[in-house]
Amino acid sequence: MKKLSVSFYRQPDVVKIAKGLLGKYLFSDIGGKLCGGMIVETEAYAGIIDRASHAYNGRRTTRTETMYQPGGISYVYFTYGLHHMFNVVTATKDIPHAVLIRGIIPTEGIGIQQTRRKMSLGGKQLTNGPAKVCQALGITLEQNGISLTGNVLWISDDGFVPVANRIVATVRVGVDYAGNDAQLPYRFILKHPLYFPVKNKFR
Repeated sequence: MKKLSVSFYRQPDVVKIAKGLLGKYLFSDIGGKLCGGMIVETEAYAGIIDRASHAYNGRRTTRTETMYQPGGISYVYFTYGLHHMFNVVTATKDIPHAVLIRGIIPTEGIGIQQTRRKMSLGGKQLTNGPAKVCQALGITLEQNGISLTGNVLWISDDGFVPVANRIVATVRVGVDYAGNDAQLPYRFILKHPLYFPVKNKFR
């Protein structure tokens, strides 16, 4: 597999990137433990014009400053005093677009992910949520703002391109405060048999 280049992340359309990340592979090598999996759920956040974004209306804080950096780095934040969330920063400098990684199918270091999640079995529940992804892959605030072309966090492409009708677009989770923007179809799910219930076998 080949790591995604900086040019992928610096495309202007964050919605296109969010869909384009489906079927790619997110990896972490933290504490000498290699883990990863196929990305199957994402959410796009369109920065200054998006009421659901941390950077809405040009908000710049110590936390959100990471989002204003050139695309191709991580944006990790801590929420509710409990959970870490991993985002991919996209676009160019001062355009605070980001894609939240909401779900993966583990493919590498599954035992390590189970240990971190304190689960004896794998399956969908292991990494079917953004906080679960971070816990399983060992992602914390220590990985905020690092390059996604390095050797700690990265995303790779094995050439797989999802068929369009296997991608579900829906509204984002937990952004009711965003008014009309809460209804934007910026959440994308890859209908994979290990993640999304389907009746027919995929071709």
